[in-house]
Amino acid sequence: MARIAGVNIPTQKRVEIALQYIHGIGPKFAKDICTKVGIPAARRVNQLTDAEVLQIREAIDRDYVVEGDLRREVAMNIKRLMDLACYRGLRHRRGLPVRGQRTHTNARTRKGPAKPIAGKKKT
Repeated sequence: MARIAGVNIPTQKRVEIALQYIHGIGPKFAKDICTKVGIPAARRVNQLTDAEVLQIREAIDRDYVVEGDLRREVAMNIKRLMDLACYRGLRHRRGLPVRGQRTHTNARTRKGPAKPIAGKKKT
């Protein structure tokens, strides 16, 4: 099992798909990494040599912000908005949608399960 950026990537999948299991690497970055290292698209992870895995690991460490560093950076950006007490920061603090979505109905993902209101009748 190949371990890249602290993540065990699946061995039976193609390299391009397996790299996307790393937080911060999507389809485009995975394709870019494969072309930089020179790995064909059809190659599977279990067919990689140790040298190729090392090349992939070095390319990711050198060029991309992934996993823990990326999560920390995003958390710091959100914390900065909350400390500024700007509109977006207040929405984060209250656990409401940040980007202008409606909240009268919907927004259950951010707000959590619906709480019943005493005395309100269903129509």
